[in-house]
Amino acid sequence: MASRPVHFFWILDCSYSMGINGKIGALNFAIKEALPEMRSVAGDNPSASLMLRALTFSTTARWLQPTSTSVDDFHWDDVQPDGTTNLGEALKLVARELEMPPMPERALKPVLALVSDGQPTDDWRSGLKAIDATPWGKRAVRVAIGIGEDADRAMLKEFLANPELEPLDANSPKQLAAAIRWASTVAVKAASVPVAAGSDPKTLSGYTPYAPPVVTPDDDDDDVW
Repeated sequence: MASRPVHFFWILDCSYSMGINGKIGALNFAIKEALPEMRSVAGDNPSASLMLRALTFSTTARWLQPTSTSVDDFHWDDVQPDGTTNLGEALKLVARELEMPPMPERALKPVLALVSDGQPTDDWRSGLKAIDATPWGKRAVRVAIGIGEDADRAMLKEFLANPELEPLDANSPKQLAAAIRWASTVAVKAASVPVAAGSDPKTLSGYTPYAPPVVTPDDDDDDVW
C-alpha cells in the first residue's frame, strides 16, 4: 500500500515574552532535539509519510517554509522573539492549508501542535472557527503546550476541542523538551490511521486521552519560568 502523508504543523508563539528567561532558546533546542525521534517514528510507520511545517506568530504570522517538507529533509533554523501574540492570524493561515485542496480528500489525520507562553492579543477564536470549518481541521490530532505560569490554559484547552484532553504544562526547559518530544512522536502515531474527509467526525475528531510526560521537581534543576 502506498504511503499517505501525515501533515504535522508546529504553531509557535514567538512574541516578545518568549525572549524572557531563555524561553525561545529552550524552544529552539527542544524542536531540534525532537527531530531525530520524529524521523525514527516515521521510519517505523512505512504506510505514513511524515511532512513537517512550522508557523510562527507574533505581531504577524508567517510560515518558516513555503511548503510542507519531508521529516528527512526538515532542518530547524532558530527563531527569535518579537512583538505581540496574534494567534488568530496564525490559525487562519493554518486553516487555508487544511482546505481541499491543498489537502487531499483521503489522507491521514493532520497534527496541529500549538506552543504558547501567554495570551492572544487578537481575535483568536475567529481563527479557531476557521480551522473547525475545514474538513481536516475538525479531524486533526491536536496538542497544546503552555510555557510558564502566564500561559492562557483556558485558550489552549479550547484549542484542543476535546473535554477529555488537557494542555501540557512546560514550566522549565526540561519540561518543555519533554512536552515537545511527546507531541512530536505520540501525536504522529495517533494520526497514522487512514480516514476520509467525509467520515463521521464523532469517531475521528479525537484520540485516546493521554498521560502527559512528567518531569518532577526533584528531577528538574532548571529555573522555573
